[in-house]
Amino acid sequence: MLLWENMKLALTAIRVNKMRSFLTMLGMIIGISSVIAIVSIGDTMREMFVKEYEGVGLNRMVCYVMKFDGYYYYSEMITSDQFEQIETTFADDIAYIDTAQGGKITGMNGRKSYEIRATGVRGGYDKVQTVDIIAGRMITDKDYQGKKNNIVLEEATAIELFDTADVVGKTLKVKYPSTNNSGDMVDNFNIVGVYRNSQSTLMKLLGGSDNSRGLAYLPESILYDINISGAWDINIYLSENASSNFQTKFTNYLARLTNSEPEDIRINSVREEMGAVDSMLGTLSIAVGAIAAISLIVGGIGIMNIMLVSVTERTREIGIRKALGARTGDVLTQFLIESAVISLVGGIIGASLGAGVVIAGGMALGVDVVVKPSVMLLAFAFSALVGIFFGLYPARKAAKSDPITALRYE
Repeated sequence: MLLWENMKLALTAIRVNKMRSFLTMLGMIIGISSVIAIVSIGDTMREMFVKEYEGVGLNRMVCYVMKFDGYYYYSEMITSDQFEQIETTFADDIAYIDTAQGGKITGMNGRKSYEIRATGVRGGYDKVQTVDIIAGRMITDKDYQGKKNNIVLEEATAIELFDTADVVGKTLKVKYPSTNNSGDMVDNFNIVGVYRNSQSTLMKLLGGSDNSRGLAYLPESILYDINISGAWDINIYLSENASSNFQTKFTNYLARLTNSEPEDIRINSVREEMGAVDSMLGTLSIAVGAIAAISLIVGGIGIMNIMLVSVTERTREIGIRKALGARTGDVLTQFLIESAVISLVGGIIGASLGAGVVIAGGMALGVDVVVKPSVMLLAFAFSALVGIFFGLYPARKAAKSDPITALRYE
C-alpha cells in the first residue's frame, strides 16, 4: 500500500512539473530508444543472414583439393570413378552430392542469343534446395544417367530468349566449348522446366544486381563432359543422420583417394560460415549498443540533478513528514521510487519510440524486423535501475535531513 502511495506521489510530481520532468526524461528516452533501435536492427540483420544461409543450405559443405601453394593440380583431380566411390562409401551420410559443375553456355533462339550461367545438377537437387518450378519439372536421375539434352531455364532467361515464360516443350540451341579445344559446339536442348529465382531481401538492401537473369540447370553429366573429365570441387548436402565425425572421415578418405595429404583437403561448411557471421554481427551489435548506452549515464546524471533540486524545493515537506512520524527509510523510499518512476516512464517512451522507428523503417523497406520482447523488458528494468542508482544520493540526502532544520526552511 505504501508503495502505491509513493508511486502516486511520484506521478503527481511529474504531472505538476511536466516540462521539467520531460527534459529530465529526455536523456533516458534518447538512450533507451537508441539501444532498442540498434539491437533490433542487429537482430534483424542476423535473421536475414540466417535466412540467406538457409537458402544455400545449412547442411551443405563444399570440399576441394588444393595444395598450400594455392594451385589446383590435374593429378589430384577427382575422376568420375572416384566420385562414384565417394558416393557409395558415404551413402548413409550424404543426402545429395554433385561435383559443383558449372559453366557459361550461349542460348540461341532465332536471331536472339543470350549468355547463360549453367549449373549441373543430379536428380534430387530440388529435395535439398528450394527450386520454385513454375512450369514443367526439374532435372531428374534419368536426365543425368542418360546424359539427355534437357534444360531448365530461369523465368527471366526464358523471357529474354522467347519473350515468354511459357516455353516448356520448346527447343533451345545451345553453344558451348568443345572438350578438345576444336571450337564451339552447337546442340539442341529440350526445355523441360521453368523456375523462378527471386532476389533475396538482403541482396536488395545491399544493392546487389538482379542475379536471376541468365540462369539454367542442366544434367551434371553433360557439363562434366563440356568442361573436363574430372573435378576438384565436391558439393555435399549431409543427411539428418550423418555421423558427427563425418568431416574428419571424409577428409582422410578423400586424401587417400587423390594421393594427397589431409591438410590439402579444404572443406567449407555453410553452418560454420553462418556461425562466424552471426557471431561477428552479434558482437558488433553489442558493441554499438554499448556505445549508445553511454547516453543512459547522461540521462541518469540529469535525473540525479533534478532530484537534488526537488529535495531542496521540498525541504519543508520532508520536515513535516518526519515531524508526523515518517521514518528515515520512508523518506528514502519515497524519493527513490520517484526517481525510478521518472526513469521508467522515460524508458517506456524511449523503448516504444525505438521499436516504432525500427518497425516503420522495416515497413518502408519491406523487411520483417525483429523486435524481441525480452529486449524491451530488459530496457524497462534497466531504466528503472538507472533511476534508482542515480536517485540514491538525493534520496539519502532527503532522508538524513534534520526535521527541525527542515521545518524552519523557507
